[in-house]
Amino acid sequence: MVTLHIVPYTEIETLSSLGRIRKLLTIAKENKIVLLQGRLRKEEEAELIKTTMEEINKEFKGIELAVINPSQTAQDGLQKFKHDLVGLFLGEQQGLTIIGPSTIVKSIRKDPTKIELLTQERKKRK
Repeated sequence: MVTLHIVPYTEIETLSSLGRIRKLLTIAKENKIVLLQGRLRKEEEAELIKTTMEEINKEFKGIELAVINPSQTAQDGLQKFKHDLVGLFLGEQQGLTIIGPSTIVKSIRKDPTKIELLTQERKKRK
């Protein structure tokens, strides 16, 4: 069974960068797929990946990460301008971030307009 954990951006916006990373990584380590409304800053994404690499062990094999940003998917100049203008006011709340444990997420395929998340059944330990 796949469990999705939806995290509104308001739940992490008051946390420090490290706090955000810890919260999201903790959820992923519980074998849940995190759907974050919004996105992390580039430095936070890099730190999330670095922290994940340091915590890999027999039980936790790592994460898969994908971000979709509405301003990057805009089709024309006016649409892109509108998304960029909204981004000035909302900041990192625009977009969608998916973080899933590698034991569950087989792959994440991303193109400019959508994300496809392929899962695999988690192997049970005996």
